[in-house]
Amino acid sequence: MKEIEIPYHLAIPAIVGLCSLIIILFNFKHLVKNNKRKWFWISIIAFLIFYSIIVGSALYEDLYCQWDLNRYDLNKDGFFGGKEITAFQEAAMERMINDVGRNFSFITGTIFLFTISPAIYFCGLALDKMLNLIQLEKTSNNKLPQQNSRGFTARLFHKQTRFRSKGHDIDPLS
Repeated sequence: MKEIEIPYHLAIPAIVGLCSLIIILFNFKHLVKNNKRKWFWISIIAFLIFYSIIVGSALYEDLYCQWDLNRYDLNKDGFFGGKEITAFQEAAMERMINDVGRNFSFITGTIFLFTISPAIYFCGLALDKMLNLIQLEKTSNNKLPQQNSRGFTARLFHKQTRFRSKGHDIDPLS
């Protein structure tokens, strides 16, 4: 029986992704203190979460396939022969051999997430912009200035009188 080997090309990116995620999450309040970078860090966190899931699941699948194939090696010599070859053993061997997707998951995951993370970032910026506009509308609708007898708002009338008080004869409304 062959010992289960850890695929380091999957284990190292999964560990680095998880460690980076943990460090960022511990420092999240400090990192988003500046509201301008909040969505940048949220998109980085989403990238690391999904990348760790993609690479971690590929790592798990690879280890499981090795374990499953080793179950059919009855005499533990690392070779399959005679009674050991069954339909289930052949299916386990196919799963173990056809592993291109698992082996390249750290690359394809990066490419996929480099397209998803900017989308999260820009959607977050657009959402913030919309929420700020809605909040601005609500505050401006609640504080409508009173109109005077001439139909001007009190604020505009105040600006007009202040403009004339500086010695200018030009009416800013005309």
